[in-house]
Amino acid sequence: MFCSGCGKEIPEGSKFCPECGKATNGTPNVTNTVSDSDSTKTLMAILAYILFFIPLLTGAHKTSDFVKYHTNQGTVLFLATLIFSIALSIITAIFTTILIAIGAWGLLKTIGTILGLLWLAPLALCILGIVNVVKNQTKPLPVIGKFTIIK
Repeated sequence: MFCSGCGKEIPEGSKFCPECGKATNGTPNVTNTVSDSDSTKTLMAILAYILFFIPLLTGAHKTSDFVKYHTNQGTVLFLATLIFSIALSIITAIFTTILIAIGAWGLLKTIGTILGLLWLAPLALCILGIVNVVKNQTKPLPVIGKFTIIK
């Protein structure tokens, strides 16, 4: 049985939810389905990887450790992607200038393709984060997952 207030599981016969303290009064306030609260937390955690600022603006990161964890991961991913973007732009400009100067057009196309494919890394991390949310896991993202910005 689950609390209709917070969505946490309640032991049979409990008069109050051990998580939020809401009275159960038998069964009227209790439901056997996933609560709106759980689906909202899942949605906010997913949004943290797509638009990291939504859980921050709504304050959802303050209502659940699960949402806070994924909001942190999404924010770190955004910042890492921003730094990655700047670095990749600089590297691309340097290679392009050098390869045009020496007339290596074939090599320019090859390196351009490789540098373009590097954009799959942030996308893969975003997808991995969303998969972790759907699986209800708080698993850190590879490489960047150990950083904490939101406490």
